[in-house]
Amino acid sequence: MAENKNSYRYSLAIIGLLFFVFGFLTWINGILIPYFKICMELSNFEATLVAFCAYFAYFVMALPSAYVLKHTGYKKGMVWGMCVMALGTLLFIPAAYSRIYPLFLAGLFVTATGLALVQTAANPYIAIMGPIEGTAQRIGYMGIANKVAGIFCLFVLGSVFLADADSLSSSLEGLNELQKAEALDSYALKIVNPYIIISIVLFGVAGLVYFSKLPEVDEMGSATDEDGKVLEDRKSVYEYPYLVLGVIALFVAGACETVPIDGIIIYCQALDIPMSSARHFSTYTLFIMLFGYLLVSILVPKYVSQQKVLLFASIWGLVLTVGTYLTSGIYSAYCMLLLGFSASMLWGTIWGLALRGLGGHTKKASAFMIMSLIGGGIVTVVFGELLDTYASNPQVSVLILLPCYLFILYYSIKGYRTDYWKTAKIG
Repeated sequence: MAENKNSYRYSLAIIGLLFFVFGFLTWINGILIPYFKICMELSNFEATLVAFCAYFAYFVMALPSAYVLKHTGYKKGMVWGMCVMALGTLLFIPAAYSRIYPLFLAGLFVTATGLALVQTAANPYIAIMGPIEGTAQRIGYMGIANKVAGIFCLFVLGSVFLADADSLSSSLEGLNELQKAEALDSYALKIVNPYIIISIVLFGVAGLVYFSKLPEVDEMGSATDEDGKVLEDRKSVYEYPYLVLGVIALFVAGACETVPIDGIIIYCQALDIPMSSARHFSTYTLFIMLFGYLLVSILVPKYVSQQKVLLFASIWGLVLTVGTYLTSGIYSAYCMLLLGFSASMLWGTIWGLALRGLGGHTKKASAFMIMSLIGGGIVTVVFGELLDTYASNPQVSVLILLPCYLFILYYSIKGYRTDYWKTAKIG
């Protein structure tokens, strides 16, 4: 018993390290979007392509990742994924010296390709390594690691990339084209040394996982309905309505999480909040999310079910989205900031409700759920376009989250309980 408990904790620690890496490389986009907007002279729409490109890789590579994992297993798949991530971060170095935005986007795509492989392995690993009703709690632990990494990333790299952004933007106005190009070239090189260090760390973590004693887990198991009744095995993942609806819920949940983190700095700028203050708002959002993950880890499943947490999160999200729209200035920014609280409760609860008892379909189902992360990229780009279109009333852009939270509300009430598709009777 003690040996099993030690093995369980050891596995949690290794996966927790991977989620720390995820957090660092995922939430750095919150800095890269305003950073590239300045050094590449981009619109809000063009800058938010950072998020789209990263999440598009999840969509494209998640299913291939499932097939890779089928042959390599979870552990080796994670190692390969970390190495691919390192190759992607290395692309940032020639991109910085040439100041070519598409090359940066290519680096983001390759990095996210590796992330897709690692996440396609790590998320179901967490879900099936223990009781399914405790999935939200375990993913809550992972969320803590993820958000601590994000806070560390935004604090450290934000001070490197954005600390003098206001003064640089002001100084550019008085320069000719040649002087401006030289100033922006110099600004772009801020990214080189941090990304060399990140690449070395990624290869190091890959080696650590390779030599670890991380065990494979048994993913076979029977599906159960809401009352715990065992359901028969099914031929396809599409025959599990609660999974299919869960994939859609994760699609919109990705938007609910990405917009308040990756989009809040440019949203603050649209509200005429100076960069010296705005650059901290992504970090503040992650602190709010960290608090939410801590609550989930403590309360689920001992005191409250995954479903009730998801229901609360959807209602909170709807209220704060309306609040962000109806208020202005710093108060609107604060409302968006508080959206991080509801966002923190979405990922783990939806995984726990959607990925139960899928047996041999688990890897493929996980791939579909990872693919759904593209929602964060698509909606964030739409958010950026709305900021450009409604520059005089930027609060309009936040309304994109209303339908997202409405679907999550539906899933938390009915969608997760849908065990079979209803078919029309003929005759």
